[in-house]
Parts: sequence; C-alpha cells; structure tokens
Amino acid sequence: MSLSISASVIEMRDVTVGAMRDASFEVIAGVNWSVSPGEFWVVAGQEHSGKSDLLMLAAGLMLPVAGRCKLFGVETREFGEAEMAERLRVGFVFQGGQLFNQLTIAENVALPLRYQKNLTAAETARTVELLLELLELKPFADSTPANVPANWRLRAALARALILKPEVLLLDNPFGAFAGRHRQWLVSFLDQLARGHEWFGGQPLTLAVTTDDLRPWQSAQRKFALLRDKQFIPLGDWNTLATAADPVVKELLTVAAGITS
Repeated sequence: MSLSISASVIEMRDVTVGAMRDASFEVIAGVNWSVSPGEFWVVAGQEHSGKSDLLMLAAGLMLPVAGRCKLFGVETREFGEAEMAERLRVGFVFQGGQLFNQLTIAENVALPLRYQKNLTAAETARTVELLLELLELKPFADSTPANVPANWRLRAALARALILKPEVLLLDNPFGAFAGRHRQWLVSFLDQLARGHEWFGGQPLTLAVTTDDLRPWQSAQRKFALLRDKQFIPLGDWNTLATAADPVVKELLTVAAGITS
C-alpha cells in the first residue's frame, strides 16, 4: 500500500477520529493509513461518513481521539510553535473554500504569505499575481468573495493553499462547488501538480482528496479508499475499484441525479 513509516508524509496507526464539533463523538475507528511522497489518494464516502474529519486530522488541524497520527514523522499530539513549520508543509482546501468575505480575492490568496512570512502587500504582490494568472483568477483579483461565482471562489481557495508551495495538498470534497468545465479543469490541474508543476519547480506534489462522487477521478495513477460504517477501507487502484462489489462503491460510481454541467 505504501512505503515504511519513515518514508510516509502522513501516517495513521489505529486512529480513532472524532467529530470536529464534538471530539467525544466517534466518527471513524481503527484507521491505518500511510501516504507516501508523490501519491495521489482519493477517499470516498457518503454524506456524514467522516471525510472532513479525517482530512482535518491528516493535516494536523485536529488530534486523534485514540491512536497515533504523524505528519512528516512528527506526532501531531506534539505539535506546538516549534513544529509549525511541519504543518505549513501541508496545504488545505476547505469544503466551500472558507474565504474571508471582508478581503478581496487577491488579499485572500496573499494572506498566508503576509501572516506566516510577515511580508508586506508590496512584497507579496508579484507572487500573488503569478498564482492568480495560473489559476485564471486575475479578473476577480479586486472582487470580494460575495461577488465571485462559487467555482471561482474554490479556485481562489486552492490558490491560497498553494501560495506557500506546500509538499502535500489536501482538498475536502472540492466537487461540492466545482461544476462542469471547472471539474475537468480541477482534475487536470491536480494531475499536473501530481506529476510535477512548474510552480513547484517540477517537483511532484503529494495529494489527497475526499469525494462523494468517484466518477471524475478515474486514473490508474491514483489510490482509493472508502469510508463506510465508521471504517477506513483501502480499495487499491481504479481497476480494483471499478470491479468492487461493495454497494456504497457502486453508488458512488453511479451518475448522481441533479448534477449539471
């Protein structure tokens, strides 16, 4: 499934995942998951299966109720100010984007640079401009999120997650807002990041996404897992997934009613 613990960027052993709003409520139990550098994981599940909770824990933004979770070899329970650099090696795109409404799109994208690197607006301007151009966001640079369509707000959230050039990128159910050609663009762009994008000097990025729709993620290069009945179930590659008898997998491979292009 993955390489040794020392080679993993994310490592979970016998982890119990609690709910974000109530850590005492067990969402998933007995998670054993290793993510090695350069892997592209797709974790699928129905609504309320714990996708967001698992990804938050993987990013070091939540602690496990039980078990061990390591990020770049560092136990997340030990994260403090000294370990902040490890957490910043992970970019996170929240479901819905979670942009700051009082800031423009450009200011939202610049925020990690200004906050984490203590840079001025002038010092961040060129980097932000390049990233906005890369994600086709320049027409919205001076607009606030409320005045930007949902598809483009999600692109802005992705740009914000990439601004510090992380080594790992986690996206929580991005298709919740991406539709039509924006879905096709996202899958293509993430594949470029996985192979090695010029923004990262050609260095492949490690990725994990959650989804309730498996159809767009077909690729022999990805690894798949399922969240079902409070379990984390590794599924293997796409060929294994496509022939799986699990009824939940079959449901997530079925064209969902109401999705428009």
